[in-house]
Amino acid sequence: MSVGAVSAVQKFIERFQTSLADATFVKLTLSEPCDGESDLSNVYGRMVELRDGRHLQIVYRHARRDITKNLQLGEAPAVIAGLLGSTFARAYLFTTAGDWRWQGPGEGQIKAQRPSFTAAPSREHDRSKVKALIHAPWLTALGVTNADGSARAGMADKLRQVERYAEILGHLIEEGPLRTASAVRMADLGCGKGYLTFAAHEFLRQRGIDVRTTGVEQRGELVDLTNRVARENGCSGLEFIAGDINSYQPAESLDILIALHACDTATDDALNLGLKANASLLVAAPCCHREIRPQIGSAGVLAPVLRHGILAEREAEIVTDAIRALLLEIHGCKARVFEFISPEHTSKNVMIAAHRQPSALDASAKRAQLRELLAFHGIREQRLARLLGELDSVA
Repeated sequence: MSVGAVSAVQKFIERFQTSLADATFVKLTLSEPCDGESDLSNVYGRMVELRDGRHLQIVYRHARRDITKNLQLGEAPAVIAGLLGSTFARAYLFTTAGDWRWQGPGEGQIKAQRPSFTAAPSREHDRSKVKALIHAPWLTALGVTNADGSARAGMADKLRQVERYAEILGHLIEEGPLRTASAVRMADLGCGKGYLTFAAHEFLRQRGIDVRTTGVEQRGELVDLTNRVARENGCSGLEFIAGDINSYQPAESLDILIALHACDTATDDALNLGLKANASLLVAAPCCHREIRPQIGSAGVLAPVLRHGILAEREAEIVTDAIRALLLEIHGCKARVFEFISPEHTSKNVMIAAHRQPSALDASAKRAQLRELLAFHGIREQRLARLLGELDSVA
């Protein structure tokens, strides 16, 4: 690394150290991995309060897992400095005194910007909000918890899922364009009994966001139940309506589109709706990947894999969700696929999350990847690709 690059890194680290010392630090983001083959996409840093004092919590964001480490404040600058230039080519430091951006590689540059935040977040961050959800009366009314917040018999996994989902939603909000939003319009499609709809809505309300949420569910008895629970527990701005993904038409543009465990191509319908509604954040947990499994050819190099039913099923799941993520990126989003809860709690544990990008990018390279992927697996039909008009472009 040249002298200029070292100087820029040193200046960035000095700003980082100062923000830790004078309590102006808000958060830190490292992006643009130097190794294009690595599955490490980002590192995020935030302040947390532990039993032995303040720490910088850093989350290493990999394709299918997150690794979290809590660093003493004295050791944090050296760890972050070691990642700049060698592992990541871009870094953002957010403080209440100003924002700082370092850009490499080569000599590198550091640029000052006006502060995005006027106050540092609580050291407890979203943890206290997640804990508050566990004691929420609506969870008791829905049959998940007892009055003391403990899980009812057989509902421990569901309670863990609610807690983890709220944590992830908080991270997704912080990572995208909604991090400074004061008002949010959200739709949850195929919401069932509404456990996670309530969790998302109330979690955002606790962050001080004016949120209006619509839960869409086919079963009328569940719609009646969830509306009653919302009304009786003061969940203002939350309503449930009878309908399905194909019939729902939002009256206005959406900020967040959620579709958890929508069966087979219903996930594709939901993602397409989110794109058409110009949602800033799309969150889906797919279920039942049946569409492309009979299309995948069993000849060639994959024959030893696909002759086993369970492996053919998993291959169909992996390929389907990879296609969905690729299509979201073709249509202006930054997407990732990850495991959002341990499979010991639910087998439906893969989540697709996509943030709408502020400016359009050249999608030609992504379309070429889509053509290659479909051709390799012999796939002729895929619901989201059809809805977005992409099958015509790859024919």
